[in-house]
Amino acid sequence: MNIGVIGFGGRARGVIYGALKEVEPDIRITGIVDPDEKGVRERLSEEDRQRTIFYKTLDEMVRKAKPDALFIGTRCNLHTPYAIQAAKYDIPLFLEKPVAIDMKQAVALEKAFENSRCRVVVSFPLRVSPLCVFTREIIEKDGIGEPVHIMAWNYVPYGAVYWEQEYRNYKITQGLFLQKATHDFDYIIYLMGMPIVRIAAMATFQKVYGGKKPSGLRCSQCKETETCLESPENRKRSKSYHGDDHPCVFSIDCGDIETGTNEDTSSAIFEFPSGAHGIYTQVFFTKRDAGARGSTVSGYLGTIKFDWYKNQIDYTRHHKPFSDIVKPDPTGGHGGGDIELARDLVKLVKDSRYKSRTPIETGLASVYTCLAAKESYQKGKFVKVRQVGQIR
Repeated sequence: MNIGVIGFGGRARGVIYGALKEVEPDIRITGIVDPDEKGVRERLSEEDRQRTIFYKTLDEMVRKAKPDALFIGTRCNLHTPYAIQAAKYDIPLFLEKPVAIDMKQAVALEKAFENSRCRVVVSFPLRVSPLCVFTREIIEKDGIGEPVHIMAWNYVPYGAVYWEQEYRNYKITQGLFLQKATHDFDYIIYLMGMPIVRIAAMATFQKVYGGKKPSGLRCSQCKETETCLESPENRKRSKSYHGDDHPCVFSIDCGDIETGTNEDTSSAIFEFPSGAHGIYTQVFFTKRDAGARGSTVSGYLGTIKFDWYKNQIDYTRHHKPFSDIVKPDPTGGHGGGDIELARDLVKLVKDSRYKSRTPIETGLASVYTCLAAKESYQKGKFVKVRQVGQIR
């Protein structure tokens, strides 16, 4: 199985040499489109380093390398332009999230795939993770009755990464609803079995990260490493995140509220077509054992709750004296979702009738929800969520 890659960064390398290689050991990278050839060659395996050819355009790679599948792992702002190009081909595509970073991109992407034969696996591993799938199965079997409410949370113990790596480049990421919550809104829509139609959101900025430290500052250049809680020394002491030298998380390089910056925390309340509603919150300054990610879904007949960090489902029947705790076997990346996405891509290559569990529509539905959340906290009002299929 030959794969052509557009943007071979850390995520692409992890998925291809990790989950995809596990599912399809004979996979090989047959072509790459990436301006950083030197850096990419360092990330390639010895075997791929010797045989992989670099191309200037996606079209050239498709014509000459003839890949069985494509993988788009560029910076976020380039996901849409390359996906629009990929829509012209009848080649299975693995597309990193978010599939778009603004409404113009999202609408253009939806138009490009209206009549496309390109089948897509959007990188939404949480939706296909065993915990989430098993929870959905219980809901579908009327285990809690009609779902009336969902509460979801994401307390990110490694959240500083969004201020010390390229994630802090707001022009590329457009904030943490699009960068992070796109995963969560997708699995929320999946669990409830219906789209989000209206949303209100709030965000808190620069109460923790960001600040006035000089541009380009790194811990190794700073005189405050003894007292700064984010210094490598203090992170090692507290065993929080990692202890490597890194760009300053309190630097002006993190952006500002006027020009754009990531939020320390953000939350949303949203409504479904049935009249059910839900709440979601994400916090990026938590550390260590405070990490948590999951949801509670409630209906008249029962409540079901799960958390990926605990790797556990708690299921309570409201009108019978029975409660269950379900603990699946240990899983891999993203709660076992990465390996499931890899299986889907391989199946798309081998079976023309197979349908992706995370098609392009899921990526668009999540992006439209994230964009509505951003508009809501910017304008201070409820916002209707654009629905997939509303192109005029």
